[in-house]
Amino acid sequence: MATLGNPKNTIEVLQKYKFNFQKKFGQNFLIDTRILEEIIDAAQITKDDFVLEIGPGIGTMTQYLCEAAREVVAVEIDTNLIPILQDTLKEYDNVEVLNQDILKVDINKLAHEKNEDRPIKVVANLPYYITTPIIMGLFESHVPIDSITIMVQKEVADRMQVGPGTKDYGALSLAVQYYAKPEIVVNVPPSCFMPQPKVGSAVIRLTRHAKPPVDVEDEKLMFQVIRGSFNQRRKTLANGLNNYGGIPLSKELIQESIEELGVPVNIRGEALTLEQFARLSNIIKKKL
Repeated sequence: MATLGNPKNTIEVLQKYKFNFQKKFGQNFLIDTRILEEIIDAAQITKDDFVLEIGPGIGTMTQYLCEAAREVVAVEIDTNLIPILQDTLKEYDNVEVLNQDILKVDINKLAHEKNEDRPIKVVANLPYYITTPIIMGLFESHVPIDSITIMVQKEVADRMQVGPGTKDYGALSLAVQYYAKPEIVVNVPPSCFMPQPKVGSAVIRLTRHAKPPVDVEDEKLMFQVIRGSFNQRRKTLANGLNNYGGIPLSKELIQESIEELGVPVNIRGEALTLEQFARLSNIIKKKL
């Protein structure tokens, strides 16, 4: 039975192993059973599911996942947590712990070995500095994913689901919305963690689209256009793309492409929708 959602039990485990929190890994352990249950519900985990957990910590969420899923693989970068995980997960025979950096794990291979190419579910409590690389790595490598349910800083969760014209709208918003439907499930105050972080968090579920919502001829080029557009937020779209360096077109051809899109040439990147970015990249591709 899952016991680590109780703060008393968490403290006992940490004291038993004389564990010191590593700031470089952004470690904050969840100590709220209601939030843990909400994450499991949001991820819609069943006994048919293979779940990849990123950053299990001392195994708090992992215990809940083991009770809900068919099989769990938990990837933990901190070697000091491995003996703790071996202890806290010893009652479960459906979990494997990998002491690795998730950015270096071949998740496609892992998914194939464990799930025979059926979609997997990802659950994670991610530190801010690594949120975007992990999410984009999962999507861009085309791992067969059903959904990603993650705990992130509240402002990052907001950024993933906002639309054009808002201050938080940017490359991450567009990338996430190209691959998935984002939905904030629950906001989580600092008091739900040990140690308490300085900012609030949120659980967001990213449900993978069966097919992208826009038609784009060159996915890689579209993301170069998006990155260039937000590289210098205060500049116009034309200047941003011209200064970015990833788009091998003259300034004149970039302006011509924007005019062909049917928007003012002095428009800024944050005013464009995902569909407009897709069309713009298709227009640029023809001129390359």
